[in-house]
Amino acid sequence: MTIHTIAEITGSIQSGLGCLGAAIGVGLVGAAATEGVARNPGASGKILVQALLGIALAESVAFYALFIK
Repeated sequence: MTIHTIAEITGSIQSGLGCLGAAIGVGLVGAAATEGVARNPGASGKILVQALLGIALAESVAFYALFIK
C-alpha cells in the first residue's frame, strides 16, 4: 500500500466516526426532547426550539468531519 492509499483510508475512517458521533448526538437529543414533552406537554414549543438547536449543533460536527479532512 502506498502512503496515498493509507491517507484515504484514514480520512474515510475519520469521516465515518464523525458522522456516527453526530448520529448518536441527534438520537440523544431526540430522546431527551420526547421525554421532556411526555413529562410536560405544555412546554412542547420551548422544548422543540431547544431540540432543534441541539440537533443543528450535532449535525455541524458531521459536516466538519466530512468536509475538513
